Amino acid sequence: MKKIMLLGAGELGKEVVISAQRLGLHIIAVDRYPGAPAMQVADEFEVIDMLDGAALETVVKKHKPDIIIPEIEAIRTEKLAEFEKQGVQIVPTAKAVFLTMNRDAIRDVAARELKLKTAQFAYAESLDELVVASKKIGFPNVVKPVMSSSGKGQSVVKSAADVKAAWNYAVEGMRGDKKKVIVEEFIKFDSEITLLTVKQKKGPTLFVKPIGHRQERGDYQESWLPARLSATQLKKAQLMAKKVTDYLGGSGLFGVEFFVTKKDIYFSELSPRPHDTGMVTLGSQNLTEFDLHLRAVLGLPITEIIYGQPTASAVILADREDDTYKVEGVSEALKVRGADIRIFGKPTIRPYRRMGVAIASGKTIDEARKKARLAASRVKIT
Repeated sequence: MKKIMLLGAGELGKEVVISAQRLGLHIIAVDRYPGAPAMQVADEFEVIDMLDGAALETVVKKHKPDIIIPEIEAIRTEKLAEFEKQGVQIVPTAKAVFLTMNRDAIRDVAARELKLKTAQFAYAESLDELVVASKKIGFPNVVKPVMSSSGKGQSVVKSAADVKAAWNYAVEGMRGDKKKVIVEEFIKFDSEITLLTVKQKKGPTLFVKPIGHRQERGDYQESWLPARLSATQLKKAQLMAKKVTDYLGGSGLFGVEFFVTKKDIYFSELSPRPHDTGMVTLGSQNLTEFDLHLRAVLGLPITEIIYGQPTASAVILADREDDTYKVEGVSEALKVRGADIRIFGKPTIRPYRRMGVAIASGKTIDEARKKARLAASRVKIT
């Protein structure tokens, strides 16, 4: 039985564990706080600060995993390179994890080495540098920490008067020990998509149908599959996704994000793991993004992805901070025809924390989105 160590035990990790256990794998879930969602279904768990290299080395030596799957950004990535040299499979590779967990590193690769079309961008490591970079890029622009998750620290800067607030907000939302931001040209896009790209150990690169999504505060609020894309736009996205994932190497599922305009398509970001917008695959197809990820990592065959009706997801958020809470309204939510609810079981709440998701199918994308939003609205975190 292969032993997998999951670094990051949130809701995406929970679904990875469930898919892995269906294949008879032994899972150790690791995160910085006890009671994390994936810990609730894993075989074993550890609570450590994953930016502490010594602590990370201790748990790896203790459990001796065959495979390490990083699920979050805040990891001492140089340690992963050491584990890889010792024979542990790092998903997708230690190099890929390092590059993609730092927005500056992956953007430099995409724009400067691979020549993919991206928004104009610059970096800043202080407020003064951000003032200069913002003037260079122009207003409005988007400021993001180079290391963060779920949109934390991301804001749209409309004028020079907003730059200081954007810097402070970015610093508050940073993960890791890197005080650095990326400032990007604001692209007036028609839509944003995620292209789930499956890089197999054995076999060609596969693509899930494109997923459309809507964000607020830099974090996804709803997603739907399939997104409306022309054949030309889809081909461009697939070529860019394959180019960057081939460069990164290894095997697994990548969530590759793009901005879509009337005239073009721009590479935005990349996650070397299942993507939050991909939760819609829990209802849209026979193999979820989590199933696809594990099959690719393990070298198992992926014969066919079979799609059902158009499907959408909508998030269920907390609106306050507390150590205890109740989930109410699930029964009412499940009265929505074609809808399902997933509650993540996080131990505490805070404003805008994602606590669950509603998933619904319909005859059209619009119908599926309406159903998912309605079901999500009926669930209350109190």
